[in-house]
Amino acid sequence: MDYLKNKFDIIIVGAGHAGCEAALACAKLGVKVLLCTLNVDNIALQPCNPAVGGPAKSTLVREIDALGGVMGEVTDATYLQLKVLNSSKGPAVRALRAQSDKAEYTRYMRNLIESNENIYLKQCCITELLVENDKIIGAVDEFGVHYSARAVVLTTGTSLEGRIFVGLKSYSAGRLGEKAAIGLSDSLHKLGIETKKLKTGTPARVDKRTIDYSKMTIQPGDDELSFFSFKPNRPIRKTYPCYLTRTTEETHKIIRSNLDKSPMYQGLIHGVGPRYCPSIEDKIVRFASNPSHHIFIEPEGLGTYETYIQGFSTSLPYDVQERMLRSLPGLENAHIIKPAYAVEYDYVPAVQTTHSLMSKKVKGLFFGGQINGTSGYEEAAAQGLIAGINAYNYLNGSEMLELSRSSSYIGTLIDDLVTKDIQDPYRMLTSRSEYRLLLRQDNADERLTPTGHKIGLIDDEQFERFNNKQQMIKDEKEKLDGLKISASEEVNEILAKYEEHIDRGMRASELLKRPNITYKVLQQIEPSLNMPKDVYEQVEVIIKYDGYIKRQEDQVNQAGKLEKFKIPEDIDYDKIDHISSETKDKLSKIKPKTLAQASRIGGVKPADISILMVMLDRGLKK
Repeated sequence: MDYLKNKFDIIIVGAGHAGCEAALACAKLGVKVLLCTLNVDNIALQPCNPAVGGPAKSTLVREIDALGGVMGEVTDATYLQLKVLNSSKGPAVRALRAQSDKAEYTRYMRNLIESNENIYLKQCCITELLVENDKIIGAVDEFGVHYSARAVVLTTGTSLEGRIFVGLKSYSAGRLGEKAAIGLSDSLHKLGIETKKLKTGTPARVDKRTIDYSKMTIQPGDDELSFFSFKPNRPIRKTYPCYLTRTTEETHKIIRSNLDKSPMYQGLIHGVGPRYCPSIEDKIVRFASNPSHHIFIEPEGLGTYETYIQGFSTSLPYDVQERMLRSLPGLENAHIIKPAYAVEYDYVPAVQTTHSLMSKKVKGLFFGGQINGTSGYEEAAAQGLIAGINAYNYLNGSEMLELSRSSSYIGTLIDDLVTKDIQDPYRMLTSRSEYRLLLRQDNADERLTPTGHKIGLIDDEQFERFNNKQQMIKDEKEKLDGLKISASEEVNEILAKYEEHIDRGMRASELLKRPNITYKVLQQIEPSLNMPKDVYEQVEVIIKYDGYIKRQEDQVNQAGKLEKFKIPEDIDYDKIDHISSETKDKLSKIKPKTLAQASRIGGVKPADISILMVMLDRGLKK
């Protein structure tokens, strides 16, 4: 067999969340995959917080599942706690979050990888890419072993030339206890691909037996569980609480008096850190007027005493970390199992890739995850899935999967990465999407399951379940439109509990539009309403927010006009008069395919777009 000769269809470098999604997608589509990782025991490791989801990120996980990815399934199988955040707010910002069992998560994903006959797992470090005529033909590992393949997906996370900092001491590593990936950056440079530096960090892990939880506020999960995956038969597990404590005046004093020992403040780290997940010393300096900050205490798993101190990321020295931790209520006697640290690593600015996540310089070379400048497991998994699908499409000469901003958060994420010059680790936020009311976590299957089925990652049985659900939503909405609610004494007694009253009969859908009325209230009035939770939640949103949804659909249609203006690949922007030199440089570097993409590039002015529109409308080719 060819794999005995080190011949594969696709090589995937890195077995984190991006690499696992890419490998499983390619394998499911029927190609032979070599999955290379620095440590086979750390597959899909959660090196920072063992949690999945949260604002915007939960939508990414649901979209991954709708396309046929596995992050939602693995999370549902290994949760310690499930909780819907922002449940009292609008549907655009509601978000499911799971606290995961870290070790179980890795074991579950590794089983998916190893039980797939199309995936060949190998512990090695890829140091060189083999390219011929600007096309990938294979890769070489640290031992000089050659592997041939027509596509490579790089999902190296923080390992690429990684360097860990604890105080002013540093050493080569991608994560604590794991070596860095050395050599691959040089190979990329030789191919004309630019790399830059970013920085991220993680808090200390503390022995839970040394924590006094009585001094903290308990943070339980939900009693009525929601899940990430749209697949049926999700396990019901015992759940466990998290806890909340706060920094104190003493914490802030310790940090301020030791800033001279911070590698960030001493200029030893040159990479830019995550804006939306700053270190605790960064918080203290940037928000000096805030007397206290929330710190969440979260379990890492049932088989370990390790406990995660969320919100307390730092790169200060070990002895300072110990004093900082012991200044927190409930952690006065805390024993550190693993210290906090910062890691600086190489990434490849994604403006060098197309919307398919393939390199503009090397055909068959794809990038996914933190190597593209992102932060977060969910962002990584989403990119890995798209990169894997498109690596398969490249092999088969099929059309690339390029999701639009109006179709998904995944489309928004990738469009931002490839059209904007990202300077700090990119994190998906609801505010990044102009269509967030249309791109909710509850309707991810409606938006993307048909695409997943067309690709071949959603099987016929699951697609039939999806179609049945969509029919149930349609039927239930029609039922509520036709159901009359009388203004009887019995009805108003029920409504009075929710500070509502009706003086005339009305349709159930009309009553549901009132702020205090939910589908569950209607069930008390009309017991025949008995749809499953995932059905009635969507029906409720569709009815309550009908006007807002239609308004956003109109915005999508307006934006679609710019999408119709295709920009020729051979266009020479330098020959176009009346647009600025800055705009010409940006357009030449990123090479947008449409005017819509061009309009989203940082530094490109509306006036420039108007000029391009006129010229394209006249049939400009060069």
